[in-house]
Amino acid sequence: MTDPNGRELVLTRSIAASPTALYRAWTEPDLLRRWFAPSPFVVTEAETDLRPGGATRIVMRGPDGTEFPSAGIYLELVENARIVFTDAYVRAWEPSTKPFFTGIITFEPEGDATRYTARALHWSADDCTAHEAMGFHDGWGRCADQLAALAAGL
Repeated sequence: MTDPNGRELVLTRSIAASPTALYRAWTEPDLLRRWFAPSPFVVTEAETDLRPGGATRIVMRGPDGTEFPSAGIYLELVENARIVFTDAYVRAWEPSTKPFFTGIITFEPEGDATRYTARALHWSADDCTAHEAMGFHDGWGRCADQLAALAAGL
C-alpha cells in the first residue's frame, strides 16, 4: 500500500491462528507480556482497560535493563476483528506531551488462517520516518512472528 502523505507504516501477515486467538493475545495482559516486545527485549508490565477511552500501558525492558514505557488509550475495540489505540492520550482523555502514532490492528479470517494487519498512522511524516528508522518493519515483524507462535497454541 502506498501512503501519499508519507505518514503510514503497514505490516501484514497471514497467521495460522484464529482471529479470536490473536485478539486475546492483544488484549489479555498475561499474553501481551509473552510476545509484544521483539526478543531479546521483554515486557515487564502490561495493563489493558478494554473500552473506548480505557488506558493501555506497556513497559518493555531491553537487554541492558533500560525500560521503555508506552501509554495510550483505546479508541475502538471490535472483539476478534479490530483494535484501535493511540498515544495521543495517556489515560482518561488526558493529552500526552508528544503524540506519535495511532495503531490500527485488524484480524480478518482467511481460510484456516487470519490476515493480520498492523497499521501505524503518524502525526507527521517526520514521525513516520523516525519510526521506520527505529526498525518498525523488523521489530514489528519479529513481534508478529512471536504473536503467531503464541496464538497458534491458544
